[in-house]
Amino acid sequence: MEPIKPTKIKTRKSNERIDEPLTAAEMGKLWVTYTGNTMANCVLEYFLQHVEDSEIKKILANALTLSQSLVSTIKNIFEEENFPLPIGFSKEDVNLGAPRLFSDEFYLHYLKYTSKAGLSIYSIAIPLMIRKDIKDFFIHTLDSTVQLITQINEVANQKGFYVKPPVLPIPKKVDFVKKQNYLRGFFGPIRPAHSLEVAHLFDNIENNVTSKALLLAFSQVAKTDKVKKFLLRGKELTNKHIEACSKHLHKSNLPSPPLLDNLVSESTFSPFSDKLMLWHKIDMFSMKIRSYANGGSLNGRRDIGAMYGKLLMDVTLFVEDGANIMIDHGWMEQPPEAINRNELAQSKRNHE
Repeated sequence: MEPIKPTKIKTRKSNERIDEPLTAAEMGKLWVTYTGNTMANCVLEYFLQHVEDSEIKKILANALTLSQSLVSTIKNIFEEENFPLPIGFSKEDVNLGAPRLFSDEFYLHYLKYTSKAGLSIYSIAIPLMIRKDIKDFFIHTLDSTVQLITQINEVANQKGFYVKPPVLPIPKKVDFVKKQNYLRGFFGPIRPAHSLEVAHLFDNIENNVTSKALLLAFSQVAKTDKVKKFLLRGKELTNKHIEACSKHLHKSNLPSPPLLDNLVSESTFSPFSDKLMLWHKIDMFSMKIRSYANGGSLNGRRDIGAMYGKLLMDVTLFVEDGANIMIDHGWMEQPPEAINRNELAQSKRNHE
């Protein structure tokens, strides 16, 4: 297994100047990538303290090398632009001496889960980037993440941990939808789910079974009562979402991915700060918003569409409540924002 090459992006020298200022898109995507990967560094360093399988260890090491290189490159860009370096997460947010919380198999599911979230950020970023150095950075980051998820899937498949999406029969001929009842989902005869519906139902279940296991682990080690209750609520919510999506696969006599709860140990000693665990789950629930919206956009049945609408509402309310807890504890960093013109006008008025 080849290591993923660290990011090598040419940035300006001390005597050079790039007259092109960072756009809102460049600033925002760099900010969220930096913050997310400081968190990933903490998690992956802890995972590496408790891994026995040599192949899984190599993948974890590759993921950590990639994450560290992203943080380093963005730090250089921010310093060159005199941009305040986000605090993100540090050694204060991880206890590398904490007992094992997950099995080796879980690491592969977790890496796939978080890599998919990274792919969604980086792929959307590339068309929005104007400066060549920033665009090159995100292209390299996307390519490196694709390499990583390919390695994850190959090893998971070799070890029997990979659950393949359902196989559908190849159509006998090209056909067209002839009646409006193709869209039906609540009453009368309902057609089986089509391939795109199956793909996204499966993908959302796969994400959610990993999310549920992570919530289970985090809830049993969280120190703050408010954070613990929030994580337990997230676990129950995620379980309902798994059942909702699985029901539609089962109606078409198709299998769904199994739960991963058994891959969490009985440890109640936390390896991570409550700030990290809360931020991590808010971030990953935000990924669910993107994933559910994507599934809904490629859906052709009213019942599945209505389900995605309900799931989106659940997640949106949950993320907002989590953000309020972050704000109450002073844990939520503020992303770069536009100028508040009303505030400027009020400030001028107060000085006159």
